[in-house]
Amino acid sequence: MKILLLEDEVMLNESIGEFLEQNNHTVESFFDGRKAYDALLSSSYDLLILDINVPNIDGLTLLEKIHALKIHTPTIYISALVDIEDISRAYTLGCYDYLKKPFHLKELSLKIDRIVLSSETPRVHLRLSKNYSYDQEHSTLLFQGETQVLSKRQSQIIDLLARNRGRVVDFEQFRIYVWDEQIVDNATIRAEINRLKKFLQENVIQNVRGMGYMIDKP
Repeated sequence: MKILLLEDEVMLNESIGEFLEQNNHTVESFFDGRKAYDALLSSSYDLLILDINVPNIDGLTLLEKIHALKIHTPTIYISALVDIEDISRAYTLGCYDYLKKPFHLKELSLKIDRIVLSSETPRVHLRLSKNYSYDQEHSTLLFQGETQVLSKRQSQIIDLLARNRGRVVDFEQFRIYVWDEQIVDNATIRAEINRLKKFLQENVIQNVRGMGYMIDKP
């Protein structure tokens, strides 16, 4: 799994990161809530492990902010806080589990294993809206089950957005994936996406002002 770890205690952060990497996970570690938030805007993760009391953006507010952007990633909180209000808020926000410090790293591993076992098997067809779906195996957009003919660039845009459903795709990601890192300005990218949006018969692609575009999870 690709895991984002937010923990401002340096030794604990390093211990958790090393333990998870020894268990074949990829870990990106952060000590600051703002930097973790910025990373979540540009990358996708399979799991978040968040401390609550961290600098700039606390772990609870961080989850609120990314949920507002329709980013829903399984989350485990780790915290020395025992206030029932904080714990209740964590579960209300949709966290998967909560570990009170200090804890044994094996306990964290067991909770991660539960998430892996309970996760859905990836579907070949992704539902994009009431009538649109995306066939990942054949990289094909379908409307009511019928294949839609798109240009190569339009197909790449749909592919990128569909595989990141519920997450904002920024302009740099479009430049890398669709334009092969060519130097194109944001206006050119917007124009291409607007042409695609006019072709579609439903409002599938959402504009996230100042950030990029996304396909929401129906």
